[in-house]
Amino acid sequence: MTSLEPAMAAVVAAVEGELDRLLPAAAGQQARLHEAMRYAVLGGGKRLRPFLTVAAARLFEVPDAASLRAACAVELIHAYSLAHDDLPAMDDAALRRGRPACHRAFDEATAILVGDALQALAFELLARDDYGADAAQRCALTLGLARAAGAGGMCGGQMIDLEAERRTLTLEQIGELQRLKTGALIRFAAEAGAVLGRAEPEQRAALCGYADCLGLAFQIKDDLLDLEGDTALTGKDGGRDHAAGKATFVRLLGEAGARRMLAELRDQASARLDIFQERATVLGCLFEFVTDRRS
Repeated sequence: MTSLEPAMAAVVAAVEGELDRLLPAAAGQQARLHEAMRYAVLGGGKRLRPFLTVAAARLFEVPDAASLRAACAVELIHAYSLAHDDLPAMDDAALRRGRPACHRAFDEATAILVGDALQALAFELLARDDYGADAAQRCALTLGLARAAGAGGMCGGQMIDLEAERRTLTLEQIGELQRLKTGALIRFAAEAGAVLGRAEPEQRAALCGYADCLGLAFQIKDDLLDLEGDTALTGKDGGRDHAAGKATFVRLLGEAGARRMLAELRDQASARLDIFQERATVLGCLFEFVTDRRS
């Protein structure tokens, strides 16, 4: 894990600085919205998705200056999803990243606008003239992010999750739910690095396969933390998903079965990275970080 920690810390600092620069200052008649946008994005989070974009791009020697912009767009979509996910109409969460959820710190209407504005800003960042990627890459990134965030990705998965509170899902259906709700954005985060690096088809497929395993593993670990995690460490309400009877791998397979699935996913992810040899060491460590984390 020693090779991962300094790499993550450096990327997290770079992403935080870039997001601080790109988000609007709290000024003018929209100051409350700007303040809430900054509250929802800055000062917390593991920045897993942007790190994945930067690390994937480094496999192809893409300069961090190019991958950071795509990484920030991914993180803005993630932050928007959290602001909306925490709303009373969704999960009705009190905490996010160890502090009041956006709608608790401000109000529900503001939190809705925050999500809307962050989503719009994410796509603006990919389209702006000050982004150095070429036109074809910018189009591919915009299309990929839209698909990952929309009805065929994150939003579609959230809808299945809401519907699942009223019916029982099979293991295959839970896998599809998580592939969309959590996995689609994680997959795009890796694929963005491949787009910027002009990866060969087999390299892109390998990265996407690795990211699919990582996304499932991330969600399984989240479900385990919901069951047994410490709110002081996780920074969000513990036990809510389990108490609500949400469809999870842990509920269907049990704790032991979920941990076995994590081990299987680790092996599959490792095999996907073989094509990159030692260059993918950091991505292998990232998988361990995801499955061993306590928050």
